Amino acid sequence: MSDDKELKEIITTSQPQIDAETSTIPQNQFKNEDQNNSSSNQEPNATIKFLLFPMNQIVTFAFPISIQVNDLKKKISSELKMEPSNLKFSLTNEMQTYLEDDSKKLWEYGAEANGIFQIKVESIDQKAYPLKPYEPKEKFQSPDVITVQVDLGNNQLKEIIVEIERASNRKPFLGGYRNRQTSTEFLNASTQTKRPQKLDNGIQKFCRDTQTIVSNHVKLQTRQDMSTQMTKPGLFVSRIDDRLLTPKPYQTAEQRLSIIEKNVVIIQKYFRRWLAKRKFNLLKLAYEQRVAWEKDKENQRIRDIELRRQNDINRRLKPRTRDDFEILYAALEKWRLEEIEKINATKTGASRKAALAMLVDQEAELIATIERYKIEANKENKEKNIQILLEKMSQPKIWKAKDGSTTELDTPYNIRARELKDIYNSLNMNFLTQDERLDVLLTLKHTVKEHDCKLTQEIIALIDREADLLMRGIKEENLVGLRKRIVSLFLQYIKTPQFNPSAARHLKVPQDINEKIESFYCSTCQRYLASTEFQISSSSSKVGKCRSCRNLENLALKRVDYTKFKFMLARIQQEEQSYNTYSRICFLLTERDIQYMFETIWNSQSILSSNNDIYQLHFVRWKKDEEWSPWNTVLLTLDEAESHLKLTNLDLSYGDQFVKKIKQKHVMARNYFNKLPNISEYLTRKQSQDDFRLPSLTGIKI
Repeated sequence: MSDDKELKEIITTSQPQIDAETSTIPQNQFKNEDQNNSSSNQEPNATIKFLLFPMNQIVTFAFPISIQVNDLKKKISSELKMEPSNLKFSLTNEMQTYLEDDSKKLWEYGAEANGIFQIKVESIDQKAYPLKPYEPKEKFQSPDVITVQVDLGNNQLKEIIVEIERASNRKPFLGGYRNRQTSTEFLNASTQTKRPQKLDNGIQKFCRDTQTIVSNHVKLQTRQDMSTQMTKPGLFVSRIDDRLLTPKPYQTAEQRLSIIEKNVVIIQKYFRRWLAKRKFNLLKLAYEQRVAWEKDKENQRIRDIELRRQNDINRRLKPRTRDDFEILYAALEKWRLEEIEKINATKTGASRKAALAMLVDQEAELIATIERYKIEANKENKEKNIQILLEKMSQPKIWKAKDGSTTELDTPYNIRARELKDIYNSLNMNFLTQDERLDVLLTLKHTVKEHDCKLTQEIIALIDREADLLMRGIKEENLVGLRKRIVSLFLQYIKTPQFNPSAARHLKVPQDINEKIESFYCSTCQRYLASTEFQISSSSSKVGKCRSCRNLENLALKRVDYTKFKFMLARIQQEEQSYNTYSRICFLLTERDIQYMFETIWNSQSILSSNNDIYQLHFVRWKKDEEWSPWNTVLLTLDEAESHLKLTNLDLSYGDQFVKKIKQKHVMARNYFNKLPNISEYLTRKQSQDDFRLPSLTGIKI
């Protein structure tokens, strides 16, 4: 093969060249063959560099600037073998603008014809949908062995088997050109054969003398002989094609330089105008996005307030939980104080006493109404709690793997609990026919017959009685009491560990007499209760009253609404769990401790903006790198807390007086909660001891 260079047309589907970080793919890889042969009216393209995060691999494509973001995601996702909805595009600018509107085109985001545009590609969830490095495939692969026919002359052909050796190195770039009309690119290619070696004739051709020459500069005036042909007698020369040239004014070097400078100024003017316009468009886009973000945030805040107000109204109209009744009693106390203040301001003497007596009667009526609501709520909650207990008993064993998948295992105990739950739900079903009811009773009878005791004998007797009454045609209204007795006794049967082993894990009183229960004495209700029934404050020195007595005392005397402080404490604990730093102090506090911090130490308002909306306030870490504690916190609004956590140097970000004020409040909190550090240290030491005592599962026979 010859050594000459030849022009070779680039096939648009050729193999992309990829190095350690950068991959380049030809411009028309995603276009059809018809589009490759299009005319000069095709749309301008832009070189798009896709930064694959987090491996920081750059993949280069060429697309029309009028392509939509949706089509761009589909084509990139097909190359990365992912779903388009799992990819997230953003611009690599300072604001990191996200390409959220799929209907927009590239030029609307700043892409220019024949320019370079960079886009950052991320996965919406790197753990669930990991983004892998791009590995291009060869679309066309040549065979390893080919057969070549060689003409030997005299009409003789000889077949030769040729083995193709694939080059491991990259071919050098030797230049080329591009067809402006068809936009087809051509590159200079070289042959794969080596240069033929010339025979050595013994003459030294590479030496110092042949590579060095002494030159002399001499000025010479060369001669050039010219001939002319003019009209003369006997010869006519036509002047039709002659042109008359008139010399223009002479232009000096200074004049030409001034013209060039003038044109350069014009070019600079338009270029700077383009830069200013592009910067203005970016600022305009950023301003519009900021305004839209602030508007959405304000609308979200209004929706949250309205939703919270509607939820508060529903909880007042239809209370179901203990917190709902705390809200009602707090509202009742607020109304009572307002009425007393109004009576003291408007009436005196006997009329004042009569008004106060009438107020007491009204308060008693309202308390009676609230208690009626409480009785109705207890009836509804009783059945819900029973269903929750049955569901817990029948749940299988569940293990969670590292990849997020779960494994479930049904044991004989939870299968037995599931059967008992189905029978219990069948007993509570209404509008059953007589045959269906008898079938349920027969199933229940066979189930309890497995154990012979006083409880099962009583259930069987009641089942026989109801079956006999059904056969006699007694109306269902007259069987309500009998059916309630059967359901109640069967529920007692389900809660007995001898009949349902899964119930042992959910009983408050352990069945093992040797198991030690840590109990305390409540001086108010005069009962010995488990330690879990007492809510001990971090500043208390003794056990004190149990939970039920504290709640009863609050409803009778103080009537304080603790739901707001429970909400604040839950938000603190949830945020600490997200840090994964094994924080302990925030889980030792109660809602009464949060109330003291909120009202006494931080004066019920934000330290920066004096905002007093408790649902918009949050106790955030003062020093982000340290564990949350009452002496490492600051009360701010949600927006202020988000900005505060982004700060790196608090002393430079805040003033000296502000920092001193914060530290003073931290000293007050440390003095009030002075027992918390010792409790936290004790729990940490006890946890480490328990971990040390845990037996190894290796070699244990199951």
